Amino acid sequence: MPVLSHHEERIGHHAGDRPIEILLVEDNEADIMLTRAALHDAHVDHELHIAKDGEKALAFLRRKGKHAAARPPDIVLLDLKLPRMDGHEVVAEMKADEALKRIPVIILSGSARAEDKRRSYEQHVAKYLVKPVAPKEYLAIVRAIQELCRLPDGRESAGRPH
Repeated sequence: MPVLSHHEERIGHHAGDRPIEILLVEDNEADIMLTRAALHDAHVDHELHIAKDGEKALAFLRRKGKHAAARPPDIVLLDLKLPRMDGHEVVAEMKADEALKRIPVIILSGSARAEDKRRSYEQHVAKYLVKPVAPKEYLAIVRAIQELCRLPDGRESAGRPH
């Protein structure tokens, strides 16, 4: 399956329930493919949107330009080291925006530095995960999404309006 910026996919759609909307903010093609594979292998019913830098992520979140009709994500998976605007800056913008501040953010970073973790939790991210090396370790991402969105039992996401 080709990896395209802002590509959407539906996997394992459950009748009567909409898929979880996930925004993955990541510039590394290998990490995009591993995340996509982990979601697929776990049969998570989702639509995956890709933004390859922080500015594109905010354009998607604010439904600017070609994203005007996009559904808001239920959860954001966010790398810290991004071109144009880093992950901490994206979180700061989200938390300052009334329409975005309640969307759960999971940091997916190659950094295990205590300073990065501390700063992320000070910004009220839901979870900080160090990027795994092995594909099976990506299941931690899926578990975090399921925990935050209360899947697969059908209850609503923490980021979805009730």
